[in-house]
Amino acid sequence: MPLKLYYDLMSQPSRALYILLKTAKCDFIPKRVDLRKGEHYTEEFTAINRFQRVPLIEHNGFVLTESVAIIKYLGRENLIPESLYPKDSKLQARVDEYLEWQHIGLRLHLSMYFRVKHLNPIISGKPPNPSTVANYEQRMVLALETFDNLWVGQGNAFITGNSITVADLLAACELEQPRMAGYDPSEKFSNIATWLKKVRQHFSPHYEEGHVIVNKIIEKQNSVKSKI
Repeated sequence: MPLKLYYDLMSQPSRALYILLKTAKCDFIPKRVDLRKGEHYTEEFTAINRFQRVPLIEHNGFVLTESVAIIKYLGRENLIPESLYPKDSKLQARVDEYLEWQHIGLRLHLSMYFRVKHLNPIISGKPPNPSTVANYEQRMVLALETFDNLWVGQGNAFITGNSITVADLLAACELEQPRMAGYDPSEKFSNIATWLKKVRQHFSPHYEEGHVIVNKIIEKQNSVKSKI
């Protein structure tokens, strides 16, 4: 029975898993959950996932949440290439090292900036508070400086060495998020720009497919700005 992926392409980890499964040519059934319509709060979805979040997979009756746990499961089940999530203990540990760091080291700060600058104003109908935005932007920039210097600025082609892994894919999807709030990390940090270009190319064309909504939002914003 094919694996089912419950996702929304507005969700960074959802995009990463969608792109990963497409790249792996995994036979899966895409089950879109529209977060903006609150479909993750429905009784139907809550019956599947008590946490009411995406992404989520269902595989032969086994339900699993949390993107990192899902990636590790996909690796153990041989559903994704070993090159992207190595079975070798030390190589895998290097990937896990980044995955453990990302939650608080990068994802938290980029997500919060996106939320206060772009998402909250849409939900509330009120403009963002400039001082609040500035505060979260400062936190985000510090996180990006760390990522730029200590993860992709160490002389290697990718995060864990000279081979691309799921660490790069998850990080790249996170870095796309603040672009919808008008901040493009690749325009500010040279190491990120060089690395991100390689990640996008490696996972093309599925990377573009996974970011179709993100890019449409950005194109619409740029179109509005050009008319002002």
